[in-house]
Amino acid sequence: MLWKRPVSGSKQVGITGKGRDAMRMYDLIMKKRGGGSLTAEEIDFMIAEYTAGNIPDYQMSAMMMAVCFQGMTEEETAALTMAMARSGDMLDLTSIDGIKVDKHSTGGVGDKTSLALAPMVAACGVKIAKMSGRGLGHTGGTIDKLESFPGFTTEISTKQFMEQVERIGISIMGQTLNIAPADKKLYALRDVTATVDNMSLIASSIMSKKLASGADAIVLDVKTGSGAFMKKEEDAFALAEEMVMIGKHAGRKTAAVITDMDQPLGFAVGNALEVKEAIETLRGNGPEDFQKLCMTLGTQMLLAGGRAKQEEQAKEMLQKVIEDGSALRKLAQFVEAQGGDASAVYDTSLLPRASYTEEILSDRAGYIGKILCDEIGICSLLLGGGRETKESSIDLSVGLVLRRKVGDYVRKGESLAVIHANDPEKLAVARERFLRACFLEESKPAPRSFIRGIID
Repeated sequence: MLWKRPVSGSKQVGITGKGRDAMRMYDLIMKKRGGGSLTAEEIDFMIAEYTAGNIPDYQMSAMMMAVCFQGMTEEETAALTMAMARSGDMLDLTSIDGIKVDKHSTGGVGDKTSLALAPMVAACGVKIAKMSGRGLGHTGGTIDKLESFPGFTTEISTKQFMEQVERIGISIMGQTLNIAPADKKLYALRDVTATVDNMSLIASSIMSKKLASGADAIVLDVKTGSGAFMKKEEDAFALAEEMVMIGKHAGRKTAAVITDMDQPLGFAVGNALEVKEAIETLRGNGPEDFQKLCMTLGTQMLLAGGRAKQEEQAKEMLQKVIEDGSALRKLAQFVEAQGGDASAVYDTSLLPRASYTEEILSDRAGYIGKILCDEIGICSLLLGGGRETKESSIDLSVGLVLRRKVGDYVRKGESLAVIHANDPEKLAVARERFLRACFLEESKPAPRSFIRGIID
């Protein structure tokens, strides 16, 4: 269950004294526990003092629990987000000409979207300035996938990052700056105090990092389904609305697209395999769902970036950069600028390749009725393609490529997927796990829309 924020205008409970010097965390906890709304000044005080180590964990834990029970107003949520964004470095991109657009996904299986989307949008003339992270658990990270290109690095200076955005229109760097340190401290605390599942706290955690990254506009891909953080569609919509609201309060153009993650995105799951699929998409040969996602998100990014005034115009621009090859060339330019071997963009055999491949064959005929998406991500993790801890090393070459997806018919003995592995024992474990995650039915399941909604 997710706690919602209360309606704006909850009763105000005052704190004795004036200014920060008179504030006490004890009083703020009492105020929130009693259903009051914290002011922006009170929230700034709380976050600044907690980040500095002057407020102990036990008091912040009490505050987080009070928030979970009493909720936060729109104004409180926006103030909390900005306070966390200001707790560390904030990237200033104003010296770069034009509107800078960032894209964020809430994470899923087979989500290689940035690899194709960013070059498409940049080729249309919108500048992409993006900070990304590494994968953890059953979801992959953009940086890991990009490192499938030999020599590629996201460990670049802020100066190089900004110069590259200005020069070629796209750069992706790792989160090496001291971005939103308050969020890191708060999330670690919430994780062990059963205070993670609050919509305002989830939204402020995501958006604080996005706002600190300096983009003028933000497009969010909020996923829902078995492979997503938000399993229920109504929760995904609520989170999307919350984040768009925060962006509005912060003066940033913000839109959110709610998309399906009840099965992997596209067919490929695994770092280098996903890179290859993204490249095929830039050549116009990508999976239908992945192409649709890139076109939908790209449309919102072109509208936010001021390059298109209507959706149809934006879609035509995106289609053109695929057809004329400029999106693929932009990817090669981007890879080369960050030390990677751009020839791998044109010859994907240069990407990491696993030693073994094995087809997973169906033991009977039927329609694919359901795929446990998170389990497919775990299959890739068990093969070595993901991290169980932040310190884990990953194998960029391993993973799975689905042959069938939900609604497809498969005959007995036909392939469901192919596993790419470097360890026969891990391959066997992944095979058995995959078979338990794929369900066949006698009748074809009703189709479901991939794009669930757009909030802007």
